[in-house]
Amino acid sequence: MLLLLLLAIGLAQGVSSFIWFYQLRQSETEGLRSTSENLALSLASTVTFFESLPSEYRHIVLDQLRKMGGTRFFVSLNKEFINIQPIPDSHRKNVVIQTVGEVLHRELARSPMIDVDFAMPEQLKILKNDVYLKDLPSSWASHTLQIKPLNPPILVTQIELESGEWIYLAALLPAPYMSLKDNLLPQDRVMFIALMTFFLLLFTFVLVRRQTRPLRRLAKAASSLTIDLFQPPLVEEGSDEIRKATRAFNAMQNKLKRYIEDRELLFRSISHDLKTPITRLRLRAELLDDDQVIDAFNRDLDELEIMAKGALQTVKDTDIHENLSDINIMTHLKHCIEPYADKVALFGDTPRSYRGKPLAIKRCISNLVENGIKYGSAIEIYLLDDDNELCLLFVDHGPGIPEDRLKDVFNPYVRLSQDQAGSGLGLGIARNIAHAHGGDISLQNLPQGGLEVKLQLPHIK
Repeated sequence: MLLLLLLAIGLAQGVSSFIWFYQLRQSETEGLRSTSENLALSLASTVTFFESLPSEYRHIVLDQLRKMGGTRFFVSLNKEFINIQPIPDSHRKNVVIQTVGEVLHRELARSPMIDVDFAMPEQLKILKNDVYLKDLPSSWASHTLQIKPLNPPILVTQIELESGEWIYLAALLPAPYMSLKDNLLPQDRVMFIALMTFFLLLFTFVLVRRQTRPLRRLAKAASSLTIDLFQPPLVEEGSDEIRKATRAFNAMQNKLKRYIEDRELLFRSISHDLKTPITRLRLRAELLDDDQVIDAFNRDLDELEIMAKGALQTVKDTDIHENLSDINIMTHLKHCIEPYADKVALFGDTPRSYRGKPLAIKRCISNLVENGIKYGSAIEIYLLDDDNELCLLFVDHGPGIPEDRLKDVFNPYVRLSQDQAGSGLGLGIARNIAHAHGGDISLQNLPQGGLEVKLQLPHIK
């Protein structure tokens, strides 16, 4: 949402700036056309005035004008066409030349040749093709055609009055078009647009992050709910929808806590209360006269007592009240395999810690190591760790498990081997601990023999 919002703001700024630039350019172009038309009309009036004079009086009038300080234009009567070195093409140059040319052709339709172009002052030829502006007396044209230090380009118009005689007019464009430079986006205006866009994006970023912070906190709390059910309730803040979702989450968490507490209390009460009738039944069984019946009673009572102890052990080993902390997995592994150092090979390493319940994780790893040693004689442990999850592979060299019993071994009191002591709770407890951390345990028979137990523990983010 934040990226889309920032993209929308950037596009809106770009589109609005483009429209504003286009409209301003159109306005500037219209102003330039109007100025060029007025300038062209003045040029046409000057040409018409000299055309109305007899040929022998034209130079006399021109000298008198120069002695009086000149006119708006530099005017000369030449015997040849002056070759002008034009400036590079640009939008403004083309607009001026096109507009001036159209007006002159309309006003001076009788003139056979009309040439309009721009030249820089230092390259401007005047009077003849070998005479430059800098070669003339300063009183003739310098004050009219040169404005230092700007030195803008000069508009040169040459019109053939009659065969072998050209009228040469040079002039500067009036401000603000004098330099022909496109000043629609000066540096200060660009800086203003950039700063406005930057602060708009910054405030939008801060606002969206502030509004979505409660949502991120809610998502994180929901992800860690299975691991830390007794985490503090979330603060209800943000928009109305987020506050309602947070309130519903807190209510759900309270219901789950009450349910878990009631379940634990029920298990503990039942397991504890069973001990008294079991003991009473043992005493009554001793009063019987038949030894075979006594042995049968005692066997049944032993199984019942083992089941009661197993229920207590299950509740204790999957206790969810343990606080979360950073766990050094390598230290846990070394403690778990220390009693079986000659039967366990460890491959892999990780420098990072895992956030979970230390005793529960240690109990989970210990159960898997003990099972591998008990049924596979020796095991190899492979450690894989990345940004998403911690994975431990326990590979033994035993007979494996029948494919149709791979899921059954996780059920309480299910044991496939009858010649060794055990309660059949280890794998179930280990998987419950993995589930409480958002992970899982899976079993797979290897083609070369043996069993692979995969423990997957996702990192809490």
